[in-house]
Amino acid sequence: MDSISTMVGTNAVLSLVSHIFFVGVSFYALQSLRYEQIFKKGKTFHIQIILIFVSIALGTAVSNFFLQFINWSQQLQYLF
Repeated sequence: MDSISTMVGTNAVLSLVSHIFFVGVSFYALQSLRYEQIFKKGKTFHIQIILIFVSIALGTAVSNFFLQFINWSQQLQYLF
């Protein structure tokens, strides 16, 4: 029972770190785009909010892929 709770805790920490890391990376990458051409002038606050939301969505999607890939890799041992 103790090893199961340790494994669940480890997965939780890995998930949190992965999500935060990939949201940060996606936020950094999205800053290279020119948003001024898409939005109205003077809407800096709105652009920043959309940038944060897109970063969260993109980072979460990449993180979920990464975590599922790790999970599937660990489950390959049951194939043989």
